[in-house]
Amino acid sequence: MAATSRLHKASSTSALEILDLRHFTSTELRPLLEEEARVWSRLLSWDYASSSEMILRYVDAKVLPGYAAVEGGRIRGYSFFVYEQNKGVIGDLFASAVLNGRSGVIEERLLAHVIETLQQSPGIHRVEAQLLIHDSDVVAGPFRSAGFERYRRLFMLLPLRRTESEPLVVETPAGIEMRRWSEQDFNGTAAVITAAYHAHVDAEINDQYRTTGGSLRFLNNIVRFPGCGIFDADSSFVAVNKSTRQIIGVILCSRVRSDVGHVTQVCVLPEYRSRKVGAALLASATAALRRHNFSALSLTVTEANTRAVGLYEHLGFHTQRVFDAFVWEG
Repeated sequence: MAATSRLHKASSTSALEILDLRHFTSTELRPLLEEEARVWSRLLSWDYASSSEMILRYVDAKVLPGYAAVEGGRIRGYSFFVYEQNKGVIGDLFASAVLNGRSGVIEERLLAHVIETLQQSPGIHRVEAQLLIHDSDVVAGPFRSAGFERYRRLFMLLPLRRTESEPLVVETPAGIEMRRWSEQDFNGTAAVITAAYHAHVDAEINDQYRTTGGSLRFLNNIVRFPGCGIFDADSSFVAVNKSTRQIIGVILCSRVRSDVGHVTQVCVLPEYRSRKVGAALLASATAALRRHNFSALSLTVTEANTRAVGLYEHLGFHTQRVFDAFVWEG
Protein backbone atom coordinates (compact mmCIF):
# COMPACT_ATOMS: atom_id res chain seq x y z
CA MET A 1 0.00 0.00 0.00
CA ALA A 2 1.35 3.47 -0.82
CA ALA A 3 2.57 5.65 2.00
CA THR A 4 0.07 8.40 1.25
CA SER A 5 -2.83 5.96 1.56
CA ARG A 6 -1.40 4.64 4.82
CA LEU A 7 -1.38 8.15 6.27
CA HIS A 8 -4.83 8.87 4.81
CA LYS A 9 -6.20 5.73 6.43
CA ALA A 10 -4.63 6.64 9.78
CA SER A 11 -6.03 10.17 9.58
CA SER A 12 -9.58 8.80 9.68
CA THR A 13 -9.09 7.61 13.28
CA SER A 14 -7.30 8.92 16.34
CA ALA A 15 -6.03 5.43 17.20
CA LEU A 16 -2.29 4.97 17.20
CA GLU A 17 -0.97 2.51 14.63
CA ILE A 18 2.50 0.95 14.45
CA LEU A 19 3.36 0.45 10.77
CA ASP A 20 6.34 -0.70 8.72
CA LEU A 21 8.71 2.24 8.22
CA ARG A 22 9.27 1.19 4.61
CA HIS A 23 5.70 2.26 3.72
CA PHE A 24 6.66 5.92 4.14
CA THR A 25 8.75 8.54 2.39
CA SER A 26 11.37 11.03 3.51
CA THR A 27 8.86 13.86 3.03
CA GLU A 28 6.53 12.32 5.60
CA LEU A 29 9.30 11.49 8.08
CA ARG A 30 11.31 14.72 7.77
CA PRO A 31 9.27 16.88 10.24
CA LEU A 32 9.83 14.30 12.99
CA LEU A 33 13.57 14.08 12.27
CA GLU A 34 13.83 17.87 12.34
CA GLU A 35 12.27 17.81 15.81
CA GLU A 36 14.67 15.05 16.86
CA ALA A 37 17.64 17.07 15.57
CA ARG A 38 16.67 19.92 17.89
CA VAL A 39 16.73 17.47 20.82
CA TRP A 40 20.22 16.21 19.88
CA SER A 41 21.41 19.82 19.66
CA ARG A 42 19.92 20.76 23.04
CA LEU A 43 21.04 17.70 24.99
CA LEU A 44 24.34 16.78 23.33
CA SER A 45 25.46 19.88 21.36
CA TRP A 46 25.25 17.54 18.36
CA ASP A 47 24.31 18.54 14.81
CA TYR A 48 22.17 15.58 13.76
CA ALA A 49 21.58 16.87 10.20
CA SER A 50 24.01 14.54 8.41
CA SER A 51 22.65 11.50 10.25
CA SER A 52 19.07 12.59 9.47
CA GLU A 53 19.82 12.95 5.78
CA MET A 54 21.40 9.49 5.69
CA ILE A 55 18.32 8.00 7.38
CA LEU A 56 16.00 9.77 4.95
CA ARG A 57 17.94 8.48 1.94
CA TYR A 58 17.58 4.91 3.23
CA VAL A 59 13.86 5.51 3.87
CA ASP A 60 13.30 6.62 0.28
CA ALA A 61 15.28 3.60 -0.95
CA LYS A 62 12.90 1.36 1.08
CA VAL A 63 15.84 -0.50 2.63
CA LEU A 64 15.67 0.69 6.26
CA PRO A 65 13.82 -1.80 8.51
CA GLY A 66 11.86 -0.28 11.33
CA TYR A 67 8.49 1.04 12.46
CA ALA A 68 6.56 4.30 12.43
CA ALA A 69 3.93 5.30 14.97
CA VAL A 70 1.09 7.00 13.08
CA GLU A 71 -1.78 8.91 14.62
CA GLY A 72 -4.16 11.41 13.09
CA GLY A 73 -2.46 11.19 9.72
CA ARG A 74 1.01 12.10 11.05
CA ILE A 75 4.10 10.13 11.99
CA ARG A 76 4.45 10.67 15.74
CA GLY A 77 7.46 8.42 16.38
CA TYR A 78 9.82 5.99 14.71
CA SER A 79 12.53 3.43 15.36
CA PHE A 80 14.86 1.67 12.96
CA PHE A 81 17.34 -1.17 13.18
CA VAL A 82 19.99 -2.80 11.01
CA TYR A 83 21.23 -6.33 10.55
CA GLU A 84 24.94 -7.08 10.89
CA GLN A 85 25.57 -10.74 10.12
CA ASN A 86 24.02 -12.62 13.09
CA LYS A 87 23.36 -9.44 15.06
CA GLY A 88 20.66 -6.79 15.09
CA VAL A 89 21.43 -3.21 16.17
CA ILE A 90 18.69 -0.78 17.17
CA GLY A 91 19.86 2.45 15.57
CA ASP A 92 17.39 5.01 16.87
CA LEU A 93 14.15 5.60 18.77
CA PHE A 94 12.24 8.87 18.96
CA ALA A 95 8.71 10.11 19.58
CA SER A 96 7.47 13.66 19.29
CA ALA A 97 7.42 15.73 22.47
CA VAL A 98 4.20 17.50 21.38
CA LEU A 99 2.14 14.50 22.48
CA ASN A 100 1.37 15.81 25.98
CA GLY A 101 3.40 13.24 27.88
CA ARG A 102 2.50 10.29 25.65
CA SER A 103 5.87 10.08 23.90
CA GLY A 104 7.07 7.48 26.41
CA VAL A 105 4.09 5.21 25.71
CA ILE A 106 4.68 5.49 21.97
CA GLU A 107 8.38 4.72 22.35
CA GLU A 108 7.60 1.63 24.42
CA ARG A 109 5.20 0.37 21.75
CA LEU A 110 7.77 0.99 19.02
CA LEU A 111 10.45 -0.79 21.03
CA ALA A 112 8.20 -3.77 21.67
CA HIS A 113 7.70 -4.20 17.91
CA VAL A 114 11.40 -3.73 17.12
CA ILE A 115 12.58 -6.14 19.82
CA GLU A 116 10.05 -8.80 18.85
CA THR A 117 11.02 -8.51 15.18
CA LEU A 118 14.74 -8.82 15.91
CA GLN A 119 14.45 -11.67 18.39
CA GLN A 120 12.30 -13.63 15.95
CA SER A 121 14.44 -12.91 12.88
CA PRO A 122 16.05 -16.11 11.56
CA GLY A 123 19.77 -16.30 12.26
CA ILE A 124 19.83 -13.37 14.72
CA HIS A 125 21.49 -14.42 17.97
CA ARG A 126 22.37 -11.03 19.43
CA VAL A 127 20.74 -7.59 19.69
CA GLU A 128 22.48 -4.36 20.78
CA ALA A 129 21.15 -0.87 21.49
CA GLN A 130 22.56 2.42 22.77
CA LEU A 131 20.08 5.30 22.94
CA LEU A 132 21.98 8.47 23.82
CA ILE A 133 19.11 10.93 24.05
CA HIS A 134 17.13 8.78 26.50
CA ASP A 135 17.95 9.12 30.19
CA SER A 136 18.97 5.95 31.99
CA ASP A 137 16.02 3.68 32.84
CA VAL A 138 13.47 5.70 30.82
CA VAL A 139 13.04 3.09 28.06
CA ALA A 140 14.38 0.09 29.99
CA GLY A 141 11.00 -1.62 30.48
CA PRO A 142 10.66 -3.33 27.07
CA PHE A 143 14.31 -4.38 27.17
CA ARG A 144 14.01 -5.90 30.65
CA SER A 145 10.86 -7.77 29.66
CA ALA A 146 12.70 -9.26 26.68
CA GLY A 147 15.69 -10.47 28.70
CA PHE A 148 18.29 -7.80 27.85
CA GLU A 149 21.30 -6.96 30.01
CA ARG A 150 21.64 -3.25 30.84
CA TYR A 151 24.86 -1.22 31.18
CA ARG A 152 24.85 2.38 32.38
CA ARG A 153 26.97 4.71 30.28
CA LEU A 154 28.08 8.32 30.75
CA PHE A 155 28.11 11.15 28.23
CA MET A 156 30.95 13.46 29.32
CA LEU A 157 31.98 16.91 28.09
CA LEU A 158 35.21 18.92 28.27
CA PRO A 159 34.99 22.70 27.60
CA LEU A 160 37.77 23.88 25.30
CA ARG A 161 37.30 27.64 25.34
CA ARG A 162 40.31 29.16 27.07
CA THR A 163 38.06 31.14 29.40
CA GLU A 164 36.37 27.93 30.60
CA SER A 165 39.26 25.52 31.04
CA GLU A 166 43.03 25.34 30.97
CA PRO A 167 44.66 23.47 28.07
CA LEU A 168 45.53 19.86 28.82
CA VAL A 169 49.29 19.59 29.29
CA VAL A 170 50.53 16.01 29.43
CA GLU A 171 54.12 15.09 28.72
CA THR A 172 54.44 12.31 26.14
CA PRO A 173 55.91 9.21 27.88
CA ALA A 174 59.55 8.37 27.15
CA GLY A 175 60.00 6.15 24.12
CA ILE A 176 56.55 7.01 22.74
CA GLU A 177 55.81 9.18 19.71
CA MET A 178 52.48 10.85 18.90
CA ARG A 179 51.52 11.28 15.26
CA ARG A 180 48.29 11.85 13.36
CA TRP A 181 46.22 8.85 12.37
CA SER A 182 46.24 7.95 8.66
CA GLU A 183 44.49 5.50 6.34
CA GLN A 184 47.55 3.22 6.57
CA ASP A 185 46.77 2.71 10.27
CA PHE A 186 43.54 0.72 9.82
CA ASN A 187 45.05 -2.69 10.54
CA GLY A 188 47.32 -1.53 13.35
CA THR A 189 44.46 0.34 15.00
CA ALA A 190 42.15 -2.67 14.74
CA ALA A 191 44.76 -4.84 16.44
CA VAL A 192 45.06 -2.32 19.31
CA ILE A 193 41.27 -2.16 19.76
CA THR A 194 40.93 -5.94 19.86
CA ALA A 195 43.76 -6.34 22.39
CA ALA A 196 42.65 -3.38 24.52
CA TYR A 197 39.09 -4.68 24.94
CA HIS A 198 39.90 -8.33 25.61
CA ALA A 199 37.77 -9.43 28.61
CA HIS A 200 36.60 -5.81 28.94
CA VAL A 201 33.05 -4.69 29.77
CA ASP A 202 32.86 -2.73 26.51
CA ALA A 203 33.35 -5.95 24.55
CA GLU A 204 30.15 -7.16 26.23
CA ILE A 205 28.35 -4.07 24.91
CA ASN A 206 29.86 -4.09 21.40
CA ASP A 207 30.93 -7.52 20.17
CA GLN A 208 32.85 -5.99 17.23
CA TYR A 209 35.70 -5.34 19.68
CA ARG A 210 36.21 -9.08 20.19
CA THR A 211 37.87 -9.80 16.83
CA THR A 212 40.21 -7.97 14.47
CA GLY A 213 37.66 -8.32 11.67
CA GLY A 214 34.96 -6.80 13.85
CA SER A 215 37.26 -3.97 14.90
CA LEU A 216 37.96 -3.24 11.22
CA ARG A 217 34.20 -3.02 10.54
CA PHE A 218 33.84 -0.69 13.53
CA LEU A 219 36.66 1.53 12.22
CA ASN A 220 35.19 1.61 8.73
CA ASN A 221 31.85 2.77 10.16
CA ILE A 222 33.26 5.63 12.22
CA VAL A 223 35.78 6.81 9.60
CA ARG A 224 33.63 6.57 6.46
CA PHE A 225 30.04 7.11 7.65
CA PRO A 226 28.44 10.02 9.55
CA GLY A 227 26.62 8.01 12.23
CA CYS A 228 28.92 9.38 14.98
CA GLY A 229 29.70 12.69 13.32
CA ILE A 230 32.11 13.49 10.50
CA PHE A 231 35.52 11.89 11.02
CA ASP A 232 38.16 14.50 11.86
CA ALA A 233 41.63 13.31 10.83
CA ASP A 234 43.29 16.44 12.19
CA SER A 235 42.37 15.60 15.80
CA SER A 236 42.93 11.82 15.54
CA PHE A 237 46.26 10.40 16.72
CA VAL A 238 48.18 7.18 17.29
CA ALA A 239 50.79 6.54 19.95
CA VAL A 240 53.78 4.64 18.51
CA ASN A 241 56.63 2.81 20.23
CA LYS A 242 59.71 4.57 18.83
CA SER A 243 61.91 1.48 18.81
CA THR A 244 59.47 -1.11 17.40
CA ARG A 245 57.22 1.33 15.42
CA GLN A 246 54.23 -0.58 16.82
CA ILE A 247 50.99 1.33 17.39
CA ILE A 248 50.28 1.04 21.10
CA GLY A 249 47.40 3.47 21.51
CA VAL A 250 44.88 5.46 19.46
CA ILE A 251 42.37 8.30 19.72
CA LEU A 252 39.86 8.94 16.92
CA CYS A 253 37.64 12.02 16.87
CA SER A 254 34.77 13.31 14.80
CA ARG A 255 33.00 16.64 14.38
CA VAL A 256 29.45 16.45 15.71
CA ARG A 257 28.96 20.20 15.29
CA SER A 258 31.08 22.78 13.53
CA ASP A 259 32.74 23.65 16.86
CA VAL A 260 32.25 20.44 18.90
CA GLY A 261 34.36 17.28 18.69
CA HIS A 262 33.52 13.77 19.88
CA VAL A 263 35.90 10.94 20.80
CA THR A 264 34.68 7.91 18.84
CA GLN A 265 37.49 5.69 20.15
CA VAL A 266 40.37 5.94 22.60
CA CYS A 267 42.29 2.90 23.84
CA VAL A 268 45.77 1.74 24.81
CA LEU A 269 47.37 -1.71 24.78
CA PRO A 270 47.10 -3.30 28.27
CA GLU A 271 50.88 -3.48 28.77
CA TYR A 272 51.18 0.30 28.25
CA ARG A 273 48.52 1.36 30.73
CA SER A 274 49.47 3.41 33.80
CA ARG A 275 52.08 5.24 31.69
CA LYS A 276 49.87 8.25 30.83
CA VAL A 277 49.57 7.23 27.17
CA GLY A 278 45.80 7.72 27.20
CA ALA A 279 46.15 11.16 28.79
CA ALA A 280 48.79 12.13 26.21
CA LEU A 281 46.50 11.04 23.37
CA LEU A 282 43.65 13.15 24.77
CA ALA A 283 46.01 16.12 25.18
CA SER A 284 47.09 15.82 21.53
CA ALA A 285 43.47 15.72 20.34
CA THR A 286 42.33 18.66 22.48
CA ALA A 287 45.33 20.77 21.39
CA ALA A 288 44.40 20.18 17.73
CA LEU A 289 40.76 21.04 18.40
CA ARG A 290 41.71 24.23 20.28
CA ARG A 291 43.84 25.35 17.33
CA HIS A 292 40.70 25.18 15.19
CA ASN A 293 38.59 27.07 17.77
CA PHE A 294 36.46 24.12 18.90
CA SER A 295 34.39 24.93 21.99
CA ALA A 296 34.06 21.42 23.48
CA LEU A 297 34.98 17.75 23.23
CA SER A 298 32.59 14.98 24.27
CA LEU A 299 32.92 11.23 24.78
CA THR A 300 30.98 8.26 26.14
CA VAL A 301 32.24 5.74 28.68
CA THR A 302 30.75 2.78 30.52
CA GLU A 303 30.13 3.68 34.17
CA ALA A 304 31.63 0.37 35.34
CA ASN A 305 34.93 1.32 33.66
CA THR A 306 35.92 3.28 36.75
CA ARG A 307 39.55 3.62 35.72
CA ALA A 308 38.65 5.46 32.51
CA VAL A 309 35.97 7.54 34.24
CA GLY A 310 38.53 8.64 36.85
CA LEU A 311 41.03 9.64 34.15
CA TYR A 312 38.46 11.71 32.26
CA GLU A 313 37.32 13.47 35.43
CA HIS A 314 40.96 14.19 36.32
CA LEU A 315 41.44 15.77 32.88
CA GLY A 316 38.42 18.04 33.32
CA PHE A 317 35.53 16.11 31.73
CA HIS A 318 32.14 16.39 33.43
CA THR A 319 29.22 13.99 33.17
CA GLN A 320 26.36 15.62 31.26
CA ARG A 321 24.04 12.65 30.85
CA VAL A 322 23.61 9.04 31.96
CA PHE A 323 22.09 6.67 29.40
CA ASP A 324 21.82 2.91 28.87
CA ALA A 325 23.27 0.28 26.59
CA PHE A 326 21.27 -2.93 26.18
CA VAL A 327 22.42 -6.36 24.99
CA TRP A 328 20.51 -9.59 24.34
CA GLU A 329 22.23 -12.90 23.60
CA GLY A 330 19.88 -15.48 22.09
